[in-house]
Amino acid sequence: IFHMAANPEVRHSTRDPLDHYHQNLTATMNALERARRFGARLFVFASSSTVYGDAEIIPTPEDHPLRPISVYGATKAAGEILCQTYSRLYGLKCLVLRYANIIGPRLKHGVIYDFINKLRSNSEELEILGDGSQRKSYLYIDDAVDATIKAFEKMLNSDDAEEVYNIGNKDWVTVIEIADIVTKAMGLRGVRYRFSPATPDGRGWPGDVKLMLLDISRLERRIGWIPSLSSRDAVRRTAAEMISNAYG
Repeated sequence: IFHMAANPEVRHSTRDPLDHYHQNLTATMNALERARRFGARLFVFASSSTVYGDAEIIPTPEDHPLRPISVYGATKAAGEILCQTYSRLYGLKCLVLRYANIIGPRLKHGVIYDFINKLRSNSEELEILGDGSQRKSYLYIDDAVDATIKAFEKMLNSDDAEEVYNIGNKDWVTVIEIADIVTKAMGLRGVRYRFSPATPDGRGWPGDVKLMLLDISRLERRIGWIPSLSSRDAVRRTAAEMISNAYG
């Protein structure tokens, strides 16, 4: 069973934590119960880089303490514990995948989607949530799918009861760099950037992790996987595809 369903909006989790709890954690519990009752061989749980919170080690390895700073991150961390408990208690094999920011042409949320929509409404000024210095890792959807399948196949054929992998990129980009990529892809010049930090240290919203870069060496070492596109190239491709879809 692949459990990928969740509400990914960190800002929503701050505004309505109980709703987020039900959408994410209750859904995970229901999926685990189905897996247990029907004798599933393996449960794959889509977790998130947000479980680390403001990581003390960057790139962040899988054995870093889980210290989420958002309700979304907390639901993912709790989901991981539930999966691992079901593995130990009921013998359900559990694979936890902690994803960086996954992007692609069908995005319906996130910074690229937000920038394109804002610039379609006002091509002269772009509001940027935070101070623009937030720096994170982005992974194109094709690479994410490839890594997921390879990790799944490795786990399915192993004797391990539990495993955790980071899935991300080896580089990162700032929000300002993403704004530059999007405005260029839209053929815009002279766009004014207006920054809207939600916290004194320049976060885009309460619970926003400012720096995120995952250590993917475990996945590379054990499975031989590396991403085909860098974070910047993934952002460029996604922006170009989304703009083409919007205006095509």
